[in-house]
Amino acid sequence: MVLQSLPRSGVAFRKILSHFPEELSLAFAYGSGVYRQAGPNANQKNPMLDLVFTVDDPVGWHSKNLKKNWSHYSFLKVLGPRTITTVQNNFGAGVYYNPLIKCDGRLIKYGVISTSILIEDLLTWNNLYIAGRLQKPVKIVAMNENATLRAALDKNLKSAVNAAFLLLPESFSEEELFIEIAGLSYSGDFRMMVGEDKSKVLNIVKPNVVHFRELYGTILQENPQVVYKIQQGRLELDKSPEGQFTQLMALPKTLQQRINHIMDPPGKNRDVEETLLQLANDPDCSEVVRLGLSAIVRPSSMRQSTKGIFTAGMKKSVIYSSLKLHKMWRGWLSKAS
Repeated sequence: MVLQSLPRSGVAFRKILSHFPEELSLAFAYGSGVYRQAGPNANQKNPMLDLVFTVDDPVGWHSKNLKKNWSHYSFLKVLGPRTITTVQNNFGAGVYYNPLIKCDGRLIKYGVISTSILIEDLLTWNNLYIAGRLQKPVKIVAMNENATLRAALDKNLKSAVNAAFLLLPESFSEEELFIEIAGLSYSGDFRMMVGEDKSKVLNIVKPNVVHFRELYGTILQENPQVVYKIQQGRLELDKSPEGQFTQLMALPKTLQQRINHIMDPPGKNRDVEETLLQLANDPDCSEVVRLGLSAIVRPSSMRQSTKGIFTAGMKKSVIYSSLKLHKMWRGWLSKAS
């Protein structure tokens, strides 16, 4: 199981979890608060810690959390746990964030997502939001014995490798592969234009190649379409039309559907397999795959960001946005100097 190679949680994470209801199918921490990142913000002291809590019963979980942490929620708390869960599940990318929370001397942001919605995203990439977070190294803080969730997490990593293969040439380095994987969930994300450092993907990968290798090493060694030269840190890929067709057929359903929509002329209504067979022989295959990814990520990221105004509240939204813009501004200044 791929997840066994992920870092284990420490005492600090267990202390933070103790402030929340216990019924979690998965909890993980991600971002610069867990893994060092390169760039102008690399030496930031005590960066905000990003967490995601996956719950089987969001209504029950929010009900308990409102009793323990009433102040964490925006004005939506007065409408109760059912309304909060409706907003969580039916708007944006299926996750409800409470940002800028002080907990055990740390500033944290935590998102809550239903286990069933996370599994669907991991398998189909219908939002590629939390699934995208889990394509990069994360620190698993808590996890129960949910075989379906574990299998979906593993499938998400294999899908990320397949998608990255379609964007890469015949020969490439480990770092080039990991940059493509880390960038999948930022394809078309409007926040990369406003609020996020343009070098974000590179800054994530460069200091963390060893963690990406832990996450993807076994998948790459077992993949029959690639020769993984571990000692040299290089890979040789089957870029024949047959090889690309195999990779395209292994992509998650939503990405296949977006590609079909891009390729299919109006009124022709070809099935997905026919479209993918044509694309496998097309020299612009990688560009079409990128467009398909953007068609998932762009609306998903916009909806989730708009939802954040209501789930965080106006005051926190303004503060959080200003922190993001400040990080982007520092990135610009460092490149200009």
